[in-house]
Amino acid sequence: MRVTKEQMAEHRERILDAAGGLFRERGFDGVTVAEVMQAAGLTHGGFYGHFKSKDDLIAQTLAHIRPTEGGARSLAEYAAAYLNAEHRADCAGGCPVAALGSDTIRQSPEARAAMTEGLRQQIERLTKLAPGRTVAEKRRAAIAGWSAMLGGLILARLSEDEELSEEVLATTRAAIR
Repeated sequence: MRVTKEQMAEHRERILDAAGGLFRERGFDGVTVAEVMQAAGLTHGGFYGHFKSKDDLIAQTLAHIRPTEGGARSLAEYAAAYLNAEHRADCAGGCPVAALGSDTIRQSPEARAAMTEGLRQQIERLTKLAPGRTVAEKRRAAIAGWSAMLGGLILARLSEDEELSEEVLATTRAAIR
């Protein structure tokens, strides 16, 4: 049975969404192509109609899943939405940079380029929300704030002590305010 262009696009979207969740939850090495295709509800044989390799899937997934502004009006408001218990617990659906940033360092140049482009876009988005009188001041505040948010979320996620984890989130939110 022939698959339409619309169906191909829908399948590709399902694969990227499934890969994004699985990669964030288990890391790149902890997920097989067969598991991604199963999670997308598709057969393993259809994979190569969309991607050249797992490395290609990783790069395209990183381009597909990126943090967004989420309607925040300030950097502090963004931090409040980013640094909370729900986001901390949602590795599979949460921030791809916090979940996959350190893994991406050891990936293909294409994967690193996708993550770099996401970083550029995030800094631009947050620069518009950051405090400061000049664009340069706003950009510095955005980079510092984003760095603090990522570090805070990663530290909060790695702690098995709930009280310490919440303290890290709250302290990071307060520092950004």
